[in-house]
Amino acid sequence: LHRLIRRQRQMCIRDSEEGVGIKDADDSAAIGDTAFTIDGYTVHPYIFPGGDIGKLAVSGTINDLLALGAIPQALLIGMIIEEGFPIDDIRRIAKSLGGTAKESNVRIKGGDTKVVPKGQVDKIFITSSGIGYRDPRLDENFKQVGRNFKWLLDSNIRPGDKIILTGYIGDHGISLISARGDLNFEIDVKSDVAPLIDVYNAALEVGGIVSIKDPTRGGLAEALNEWSIKSGYGIEISEEAIPIRESVMSACEFLGLDPLELGNEGKFIIAVHKDYAEDVLQAIRKTRNGRHAEIIGEVTDKHKFVVMRTIIGGKRIVDRPTGDPLPRIC
Repeated sequence: LHRLIRRQRQMCIRDSEEGVGIKDADDSAAIGDTAFTIDGYTVHPYIFPGGDIGKLAVSGTINDLLALGAIPQALLIGMIIEEGFPIDDIRRIAKSLGGTAKESNVRIKGGDTKVVPKGQVDKIFITSSGIGYRDPRLDENFKQVGRNFKWLLDSNIRPGDKIILTGYIGDHGISLISARGDLNFEIDVKSDVAPLIDVYNAALEVGGIVSIKDPTRGGLAEALNEWSIKSGYGIEISEEAIPIRESVMSACEFLGLDPLELGNEGKFIIAVHKDYAEDVLQAIRKTRNGRHAEIIGEVTDKHKFVVMRTIIGGKRIVDRPTGDPLPRIC
């Protein structure tokens, strides 16, 4: 155990010298001006309203690179497939992988496929790794806000920064519950899964961007708390400002779920210097994936946790989720 602890400390020391890594626990890692990320996808069902595991894998990897401030360049895809998996579904997933990557001007450069005996994996799992290069626009962006940062890290936020949520929350989680059929529950909501290059570019073209995060596992509640913990500042949000569909809200009330804790696969939260927030918001709203964006709150030094002003006029602390309300959403 002591050897493992020493090794971990040595790795963190090297991280601090080389770039973004374990010590930062951000959406991607970086050495020099090169960013890279990796994620495993086990979503159930593997085809769901609005997408499938192929679109999800490519979108998730691209969004993780964008959230650090890197322009995605290439992906590697690994698949573990259960024996007897339908060949038509393989074709659909492969087409989805390629189409989503092409749409984002990102190349799939290679990968690996393994087939295992029936029952040793649940249908299909995908691992996607990606590489990208630091966006040169970050230099001017950070100069605008007077901060000496290199990447869009979670720890970058400061009091007064405004927080933009780029659209409706909870769509992905609720669409999966409906598709699974475990609870005899059906609702006409599609997953929001999408690569968010259009939203990212619109925001960077205006500038004033401090940090970007995609609220996937653990949803908005987890993402905001990570910002707060890593920066040492508090966050205040308005329940009334959070975009959420009435159907999703009704479903959450029926199922006893908190929409703030549901995973999303096509949304960013963006911390923006207050002087640029309104212009960034208007630019994002002109994109396909940011039409319903809203400023939902701001960073504060009055406390060191996440607080939500409720619709009825009170306040409540938004804690990190204590468990996973919906396993295998990605």
